[in-house]
Amino acid sequence: MQDINELKIGLSVSIIRLFPVLPVIFLLHGCATAPEQPSPAKAAVKPAKIALSDARKKQAEDKNSIDPDVLFMLMTAEIAGQRGQYDVALEGYLEAAKRVHDPRLTERAAMIAMYMKDGNLMNEAVSLWLKQDPDNLSARKIAALTALRSENKQRAIAQLNALFKLDPDGFEKTLFELAGALQKDISVPFLYDVMEGLAQKQPNQASVYFIQALLASDMKNKTLAEQKVAQAIRLQPDWDKALLLQAQLAIYAEDYRRAENLLKNNVLKYPDNSKYKQMLAQVLIKEAKYEEAGEIYEKLINSDPNDYDSQFFLGLAHMQLDRAEKAEDIFNQLLNQKEWSNQAGFYLGKIEEKRENTEKALSWFDKVADGPFQFEAGVTSIALLAKTKQYVRAEQRLQELQKQFPKQKPRIVLVQAELYSQQKQYGKAYEFLTKELNNAPDQEELLYSRALMADRLGKLDVMETDLRKILAKSPDNVEALNALGYSLADKTTRYAEAEIYLLHALRIKPQEPVILDSYGWLKYKMGNHQVALDYLQRAYDKQPENEIAAHLAEVLWVMGRQEDARKLYEKAVEKAPGDQYLLNFKNKFLIYSTH
Repeated sequence: MQDINELKIGLSVSIIRLFPVLPVIFLLHGCATAPEQPSPAKAAVKPAKIALSDARKKQAEDKNSIDPDVLFMLMTAEIAGQRGQYDVALEGYLEAAKRVHDPRLTERAAMIAMYMKDGNLMNEAVSLWLKQDPDNLSARKIAALTALRSENKQRAIAQLNALFKLDPDGFEKTLFELAGALQKDISVPFLYDVMEGLAQKQPNQASVYFIQALLASDMKNKTLAEQKVAQAIRLQPDWDKALLLQAQLAIYAEDYRRAENLLKNNVLKYPDNSKYKQMLAQVLIKEAKYEEAGEIYEKLINSDPNDYDSQFFLGLAHMQLDRAEKAEDIFNQLLNQKEWSNQAGFYLGKIEEKRENTEKALSWFDKVADGPFQFEAGVTSIALLAKTKQYVRAEQRLQELQKQFPKQKPRIVLVQAELYSQQKQYGKAYEFLTKELNNAPDQEELLYSRALMADRLGKLDVMETDLRKILAKSPDNVEALNALGYSLADKTTRYAEAEIYLLHALRIKPQEPVILDSYGWLKYKMGNHQVALDYLQRAYDKQPENEIAAHLAEVLWVMGRQEDARKLYEKAVEKAPGDQYLLNFKNKFLIYSTH
């Protein structure tokens, strides 16, 4: 069952997202009068009114501080703002700010320029603001932001360095705020270079190296990311974010043993920090050490009975260990928690599906009425009906799903194609996918799905063309690399070419069972039986699927280990008597053989 591994990956990534999504309003929390984008009417009124009230307060304090001409400018700016004429409003505030030398007016001008995305006027306003109030953090943040957006490296480094000197204690938070505000507006390598320049000015600031590690990871430079996070840890040995990132980098590299060792050391050093235990449990699940992971979750729950995350994942661990009753107890309790009821209901349905109680399972899936699990419940119910050959009901549910989730059309198309495939209507699936590809010729999931149907139909040229098209756009697409490598190994003698694709896939996912199986099968076809056996055994140990079992049994048979092959076949066929791969093995080796 892959559900728990997929969910755990999502959770681990969320612990240390690359950059938090922070709108500019949070970045500039010192600027309470920033114009708001969501409502044009609101934005039209707000920019001028507040500044004008500030000006009137100032005039009340000192009647001579604002002359009539400046007051007229501000009134004109207010009216322009109300009418949505932001260029006129900006001109009025900026000119008034120059005459009055009031940082509040300059701030308003900068805010409107930022709203309008007018880089030149924003630079002018911010420069004036900093002259009038050089220690203003919000002004420095905007100056840094504009320098980064315009990719002015030296100015960006200077502004960040000034921010550090102004607020060393809040500098880490400021870096994350800036990164969050930038999002996709900036080149990651450029931002890394800026941080490198800043590191030279502030060599003892751990947060700079930490952000560099995140950026290096985003650039797929694993070695550099590990070096930078190690620098951060040397400067701040107890920083949990850096220690968690160090383990996370090992997880990304699928070096689960190293991640496990790092996290176990952290658990020993910091027994009261639950984050290390949570991530350790995730790693143990990736290593299929469900018992050990379950023990950690139980300890977390004992420490905090309201830790529903740990309860949920403990339930999933019990499912992996075939402890359906224990999992069922946990999910039934979670039904009483509003935010967990849909997830719990979904997995109660999965439990009933495994028990082959189809109607009970469907009943649970139908109760999943909200959130991301609602669509998954619908898809799973269709797959369950197809599995039990109730194709008419499956089609009916698919039509309902189309009406309910029109934005999920790409996924629904794939479900429809799979439904045809389940009924062995490969030609119909192929034609359906071809029609969809006319509207979206570069859609990778459609190309991949049609490639599989083409393979079923013996259209190897179409299969190869579709997979190569995917790889031309996404050369690290593991599914396409594996499918093309396996097909070339299984249906042609282009073994050297197949090996290039499969080795590439293995470099990306060295522990993936289906890739291990493909590579083992290739080695078998090339006549290297011992290497084939090693890879196929590893694949089967990780994922004892029927196709892998059939491959492994065949290799065992030709190596003279017929009894081992027969036992493996009998174990697999008992669970899946109609499986085509196992039947092929039987027809090829067992029908005419004797004990």
